[in-house]
Formats: sequence, C-alpha cells, structure tokens
Amino acid sequence: MSKNEALTLPEYRKKHPGLIKDHKSLVSTYPRVPITVDCVIFGFDENELKVLLIKSDFEIYKDKWSLLGDFAEDNEELDDAAYRVLKERTGMDDVYLEQVKAFSHPGRHPGGRVITIAYCSLLNIQHHKLKITDNELHWHSVNSIKNDMAFDHKEILDACYYWLQKRIQEHPLGFNLLPDKFSLRELQNLYEAILGVRLDRRNFRKKFFSMDFLIDIGEFEQDVPHRPGKLYKFNFEKFERTKRKWIGIDFG
Repeated sequence: MSKNEALTLPEYRKKHPGLIKDHKSLVSTYPRVPITVDCVIFGFDENELKVLLIKSDFEIYKDKWSLLGDFAEDNEELDDAAYRVLKERTGMDDVYLEQVKAFSHPGRHPGGRVITIAYCSLLNIQHHKLKITDNELHWHSVNSIKNDMAFDHKEILDACYYWLQKRIQEHPLGFNLLPDKFSLRELQNLYEAILGVRLDRRNFRKKFFSMDFLIDIGEFEQDVPHRPGKLYKFNFEKFERTKRKWIGIDFG
C-alpha cells in the first residue's frame, strides 16, 4: 500500500465510525516499515575496551565498518532476531544481549525508511572466541573508531557506549570481565577503560570497600612487574541478596 493510502487512526475512524471490528483492515492501512536489529558487542581485553565490527555488505559503504545487523522476520521476536544475527555472524550463542534503544530517522538507510533496534552486550574476549570471521569481522579499540561508519552506526555505537558507561555504575556487570581472583589495580583499570576517565586511586578503593562486596582471599598477585597487590573475589551471593537496596556507584 502506498504512503498516500496510509491512514492515521483518526482518519480511519472517520471512514469507519463505531468500534473497530475489522482489525486486519485497519492494520492493512498502516505503512510497511522494515525493522532491523543491530548488535553492539563490547569486549574487554588487555585493559582496553573494544567493539566487534564487520565490513559492510553494501557497495555504497564499501570498505566501511558496520555493526552486526539484519532484518527481523515477520514472525520473529526482536530479542530472537538479535540472538539469531549474533550467532549467524559470529557463531557465538552464549552472549547475553540487552535492548538499548530504537533508531528511527527516516533517512538513516539508503534504501528507504528502516527502523532499527540496538542491542548491547559486554563480554570478556578471552572467554568468547569468534567461530565465524567473514567480512573481516574482528575486535576494534573503541577509541580508534572514526565517524565514517556505514549507515548511522557511529551514532548507534556512541549511544550504546553511553548506555554502557551508565550501566556499569548501576550494576556490577564489569566483574564478569575480570578473572575469578583480581587485584584492585585490575578492577580500577577496568572501570577507567569503560568510563574513559582517570579515577583517583584512594577514592576508588574507598568506594568499593564501603560497599562490602569484595572478599579478601588472603592471596597476592604473582609474577607482576610492580609490587604484588592483594587478590579479591566479588561476593555475587551477597549482591543478589541486597541488590534492591543498592543505589550504584557514584564516581563523581
């Protein structure tokens, strides 16, 4: 159906007064707009925040990097579409995705109006190996990404990066990126890499100790080029019991 034939609900009600009985007829007047999903997969490795990118399939975006995306089937939940796309492009099926935001600018796709839903994840690169690397799929340092990406994918990446920076202060998901036993130095490096700022060492440690989620396991770092630091574990059980009262971490 053409745009000229599309009716808003008030226009449809004028033509069909009373309660709407033929819901299929109503929906048939709606514009047909494709929906896609784009996966923004952040990874942490060697004290650096990275993102998974792939070379675009579109000639208009030849040699440009893009996010992992594809359209959602008519009979497919958006979450299912995101996990399908991630598995088809990377081979990974053990990654948790969270829906972040819709991007709906009418001109965002060169082929016409397409609405995309961004999904985001944060994982330890060493624990999630890529099983498929077609189209030069690989990890890129977030700080090295230029504005010249395919579609509006730089805008999507920036929005998801901002979401991640807020999310890591609201939820201790960053601990999943660390070894089971970690030092405070490693913990601070992780937060600095994601937040993109230098944090005061004394204030950082004071905040984490005040939350009382760190378990001193009585061990020290081994074979490090600096003074060995104490090793800790995160008390996930205690966090689960008290998370309703937890208000997050304020590094301000």
